[in-house]
Parts: sequence; structure tokens; C-alpha cells
Amino acid sequence: MQTIRRPAVAGMFYPDDPHELHDMLQGFLGETRPAEKAPKAIIAPHAGYIYSGSIAATAYARLALDRDSITRIVLLGPSHRVPFRGLALSSAESFLTPLGEVPLDPGASDALADLPQVSVLDEAHATEHSLEVHVPFLQEILDVFTLIPLVVGEASTREVSEVLERLWGGPETRFVISSDLSHYHDYQTARRLDQATSEAIETLRPEDIGYEDACGRNPVKGLLDVARKHGLKCKTLDLRNSGDTAGPRNQVVGYGAYVFQ
Repeated sequence: MQTIRRPAVAGMFYPDDPHELHDMLQGFLGETRPAEKAPKAIIAPHAGYIYSGSIAATAYARLALDRDSITRIVLLGPSHRVPFRGLALSSAESFLTPLGEVPLDPGASDALADLPQVSVLDEAHATEHSLEVHVPFLQEILDVFTLIPLVVGEASTREVSEVLERLWGGPETRFVISSDLSHYHDYQTARRLDQATSEAIETLRPEDIGYEDACGRNPVKGLLDVARKHGLKCKTLDLRNSGDTAGPRNQVVGYGAYVFQ
């Protein structure tokens, strides 16, 4: 029997009506500027769409340039609810959103089977929003693709980069790293902190990203490490916070969108 990971935050972080969801995504994507080249990897935020959807869309619009050739997405995001060591695969065969089902890559477990930091842990996926909120964006911009979702717990930069290296693939494979930036500072403090984090990301310096700089620091640092090895360049597309989009400015959450080419 096929197992399906059902949405946990539809109707909360994003619309649960497929038509409303499609219209919202198209609205975000329609506000972006066209580019000439699609990235190998992106970093995008994972808050509710009213807060961070417009920021995430700037990165997804770039991926859409290669929609005909992209057939596999490796998606990594931090664990918010379940503490664990390493990186967690899902035993599900597909992820479901209001836009339909996305099949999971059946070869992922075999490809990572000998890595001790990787295990199957459905509990980590069940209510985790950091991966889920990206799937509708991917469904909106791509044609047929498979997904390799990995929730990242306590893991070193080397452990994450080793997984990314194993799944690197060719032009058919792209990476999405899910992360917000600073949390619950006042507006000006957040801008200062997030600018410093953004500079560390752009210059591929994982060692300069601290515990409170980004909730997805572990997958982000792993990507920066492997991007450095592959000679990729990073560009910041958007850097804002919830005080710029849909929230008050006394306590904000930072969001950044980045592409790696």
C-alpha cells in the first residue's frame, strides 16, 4: 500500500484551497524579475506565505527557468518539533499538498544507506513545516519531478555536505535549503544581524553563521561547504523581514533568498 505524507500546515501557513493557493503563488512569482540562468541550489524561507512567500518566490522564479530539465529536487530543512541527531528521510512514497502528490525518489535511501548520519524517521516529517511549505512552490514552477526530503537535526557541516555531495547529480538535480534568519529582534537589530548573516552566505563562510543567526543553519552551512568545493557563486536576491511584509516591527523574523550557480 502506498504511504502518503499528508499536509500538516495547509490552511495555516498557506491556503488549503488549490485555486486560492495557485493564485497566491502566481501572484508572488509574477512580481519577480526575469533572469538568464537557473541555479544549482537555492536558500529560501519557510514562514507563512503572507510573511515570506514573496521573498521565496524570487529564488523559485530562477529555478523555473530550467523547468523542462529539472526532474529531482533535494529539499533540506531544520527540525522544529522533534529533536534528533543527524538527517531524517521519510518512508512515505509521496508528499501531498492541495496541488496534488509529489513522488519521493525511490533511490534516495539506497544512495545514502551507508552514511551513519542518515536514517528514516517519519516522526520528524509528520508535523514539520520547514519542508512542506516549499512543495507547493515546486509544484507550481516545475513539470514532473521527484523529491528527496530531508529534515536536518543536530548535524555537523561535514555530515550535511557529505549528504549533498552524494546526491549532487547533474543538471536534473537541484537543491532547496529551507531557512529563516534571525528571530524576534526589533526591526533595526534584525536588519543588522541578517545583513551579517547574508554576507557570510554570499561569501560561502559557514564558520561565520552562529546558532541564532538562522534556524536552518545546519543545512545552510552544509550547502555553503559543498558550494565552495564545487566553485559555485552565491547571490542574494532578497533580504527582508516580517516587519517589511505582514508583521509588527517590535519583534521580527528575518528572511533571505539566495541562488548558487
